[in-house]
Amino acid sequence: MKHGVAFRKFSRTSSHRMLMLRNLVTSLIEHEQIKTTLPKARDTARLAEKIISLGKKGDLPAYQRASGFLLRPTLTPKIFDTLAKRYAERPGGYTRIHKFGNRQGDNAPHAILELVDNPRDLKFEMTARSVGWELLASKLKTKPASVLVKEGVTGVDAVVTREQKLKPQELGELRPTTRWNLQKVLKYRSSKAVEDLGKKALDHMDGLLAKPLAVKALREKLQKEHVEEEQLYFRDVKDMKLKAGEIAPGSTQSALQTAQGALGWTPGRKVRWFERRKLGIDRSLTWEQV
Repeated sequence: MKHGVAFRKFSRTSSHRMLMLRNLVTSLIEHEQIKTTLPKARDTARLAEKIISLGKKGDLPAYQRASGFLLRPTLTPKIFDTLAKRYAERPGGYTRIHKFGNRQGDNAPHAILELVDNPRDLKFEMTARSVGWELLASKLKTKPASVLVKEGVTGVDAVVTREQKLKPQELGELRPTTRWNLQKVLKYRSSKAVEDLGKKALDHMDGLLAKPLAVKALREKLQKEHVEEEQLYFRDVKDMKLKAGEIAPGSTQSALQTAQGALGWTPGRKVRWFERRKLGIDRSLTWEQV
């Protein structure tokens, strides 16, 4: 029985393995978001947490240890200045791992390793999109899409602020899972993050409202031309197919499912027995009422 084995061996010698992990930690500190295999991401995250903890100490011995560990000592001031200030109030958990499917070729599990609250935080982006399509889906229950296109959606920042203060058992405008993600990504951020998240959610809603109008214009243009009926149908499906990370308002996927790799909804997919249609553009590909 093995005891005290802290890290995986990765079929490498100890010197090769440690150099590889130091290189991954250095790249993570530099770019704040890297993609690697899942086992490497887990071991890299453990070492990155310790390096950032050294940065929060701020004394000379910690600076010397961090500088000796990184392969690029010029990144050491970033740890003791930028990252130390960013995570001053956070007691731990400075990294986040997103599963990214399997790598083509050897089928190795891929993952995205990132520092939390970084400028390209994936969880923040996915949560903003979830807030956007859930608010838009609730608005579509009372107003037609044509009215929302003309008037727009207002009060997003107020909804985000209100949902941030609600408890898990209380009812709000967002689903409990989305509210939990919202509170988690905003817990250690400044008040400006509420405005940023509301702006991203509003931009996503504007895109969802504008897309059917663009597709409708394309269809009207194609109807004037001499196009075969089958080609017209496949052109419509191609135009309405959601890209990676896009979710229609009223969809049954959550932000967590989207972040784990279930990106987008494919037109024509059969609804499983445990799913239920909601109001939104899932009910129609064209939004004929627009």
